[in-house]
Amino acid sequence: MDPDALPELDPVIHAQARLRVVAALSAVREGDQITFPSLQHVLRMTAGNLSVHLRKLEDAGYVRISKTHRGRTPATYVALTRRGRVAFDDYTAAIRLLLDSAETTEEQR
Repeated sequence: MDPDALPELDPVIHAQARLRVVAALSAVREGDQITFPSLQHVLRMTAGNLSVHLRKLEDAGYVRISKTHRGRTPATYVALTRRGRVAFDDYTAAIRLLLDSAETTEEQR
């Protein structure tokens, strides 16, 4: 495969921590959301680290952050947006294409 034809990887998703966040959120049904502490637990990330990566994803339009209250307790919910799902699907397709092209190149040697 022509190296110039290889797909670009989305730099917002490509960072390891953000890839983990988007992958975890993609497992949440479309239209549903997860609490910040639950996502933090699943990813085993500190609150500060997770917040930094969520902000970058939110700025790109890939996640939606909702702040509300459960009774008197503040609650933060996170969801992957439609745009985020499409970006993740595109990213995984690009990775598959890169891997397939590597296999093809190896077979040609």
